[in-house]
Amino acid sequence: MVKISEFQVKDVVSVVDGKKLGNITDIEINLNSGKIEAIIINGSGKVLGFFGRDEDIVIPWNHILKIGTDVILVRNKDVVPTSYIEEK
Repeated sequence: MVKISEFQVKDVVSVVDGKKLGNITDIEINLNSGKIEAIIINGSGKVLGFFGRDEDIVIPWNHILKIGTDVILVRNKDVVPTSYIEEK
């Protein structure tokens, strides 16, 4: 079992490009099933947090590949590496 407080301090990293996406700031729970539907990562602040933020990143639970001791590996569907795009 993992406590939410322990879950929130882990770095979330995309396996698509190795980029650190941030830390979990919230979770979506299905009240009918009691299961976690998604994790939410706050968008990063622009210019030291001034002038607004980027949009939050919502990662569905089924896109989490591995939860380790220090990191959570996810498949972020919004990131498509250019090497995977087929040329026509």
